[in-house]
Amino acid sequence: MRLVVALGGNALLRRSQLPSADNQLDNVRRAAVQLARVAASHDMVLTHGNGPQVGLLALQSAAYAAVDIYPLDVLDAETEGMLGYLLEQELANLLPAHRAVASLLTRVEVDPLDPAFATPTKPIGPVVTQAQAEQITATRHWVMAPQGEGWRRVVPSPRPLRVPGLLVMRWLLEHGTLVIAGGGGGIPVVPRPDGVGLQGVEAVIDKDLCSALIATQLQADCLIIATDVAAVYVDWGRPGERALGQTTPDELARHDFAAGSMGPKVEAACAYVRATGKRAAIGALEDIEALLAGEAGTQVCPN
Repeated sequence: MRLVVALGGNALLRRSQLPSADNQLDNVRRAAVQLARVAASHDMVLTHGNGPQVGLLALQSAAYAAVDIYPLDVLDAETEGMLGYLLEQELANLLPAHRAVASLLTRVEVDPLDPAFATPTKPIGPVVTQAQAEQITATRHWVMAPQGEGWRRVVPSPRPLRVPGLLVMRWLLEHGTLVIAGGGGGIPVVPRPDGVGLQGVEAVIDKDLCSALIATQLQADCLIIATDVAAVYVDWGRPGERALGQTTPDELARHDFAAGSMGPKVEAACAYVRATGKRAAIGALEDIEALLAGEAGTQVCPN
């Protein structure tokens, strides 16, 4: 079976943790144990988030005033390389020696006229206080938005349209390689003004929407969106909250989900199911085998 597994950023850096190298490595090792059990028996493309990491790099870049702040597409590439390396090494340590693991820097084409560029919504970086957010806005002119009890930077998040490196991904899968790709939603690129080639653009693509696109174009048999909650919940945080088990895109369309958390996951799962007629699952990483078997999490099936 060919799988695309989208690993949430909170699986690599838990919500309350500092973004230290040791914390991230520890979380990657925990995730790799879960992933390796499934990867041992199936073809797999592994994607992952990068929200905390790319925001931290932007802050570090801004702190060095001798040069301009690095653009987001470059920071996307740096975080994709860093997290890809950690995941590749830990998975390779757990899988049989003959099983190849490769991490790919993945360009993802977006529309330069996407309305998302005018309305930043994608949260990145650490959570800060309102006073810190106001100072960041004043000094760096970044857009800050409330999230939970704090504030985070938000950046444009255009929809992914095409993955230029898909042929390489497909070739590696056909030769038995576990592929780590589309990290952080990939590196956003747009056509150059002269129409020849591509160039980077300031954005962070949603990882789940990119994962759904990759899963659709690779004709994967199942898309698993692994996060830090057991399932998709209706009325989350309210007295009547309930988890959804087996459901359909039409049923999910009747509910509203938070744009900064579960919303993109539900949208991605529904897009994949509608495009392929196959099944997607959303749930906790530690339940990944049961998610694949259809026995845990929220199972999104064709209408």
